[in-house]
Amino acid sequence: MWLPDETFKSVIQHTPLISIDLIVRNEQGEVLLGKRVNAPAKGYWFVPGGRVRKNETLDDAFVRLVHEELGIESGITRADAKFLGVFEHFYDDCVFGDDVSTHYIVLAYQLILPSRMFTVNNSQHDYFQWLDVNKLFNLESVNFNTKNYFSDFKSN
Repeated sequence: MWLPDETFKSVIQHTPLISIDLIVRNEQGEVLLGKRVNAPAKGYWFVPGGRVRKNETLDDAFVRLVHEELGIESGITRADAKFLGVFEHFYDDCVFGDDVSTHYIVLAYQLILPSRMFTVNNSQHDYFQWLDVNKLFNLESVNFNTKNYFSDFKSN
């Protein structure tokens, strides 16, 4: 269920948003990142994902996001993914501008998929890349919330 912009802006202003992030890794262990075109996190490399809609089960949201974010039609469910935990993301801005902050409660799921299995093309990102986990820590253009998904894997 999508809300009119003014209603959605009020929701962002007064409540946290629930979302699912997809930490997609390929056979080499690289992570799929997209360059965000919308606030929050505009201009940063970020994992695919999106909001859970009102009256949408987590299972249905997962399947929808795999389709919308990765272009995969069917066959992958939440049961196929590894649950990495609950994360909180705080931003000083929102999709409507700098006057409202955004707070996400994020359910993070990891999928290991062959990179040839799908072609990513969605409206939230304008470029995609596969990136080695150890390298993403050194890039300022990778959002800190994305880096947090991999803090256990960081090698010095």
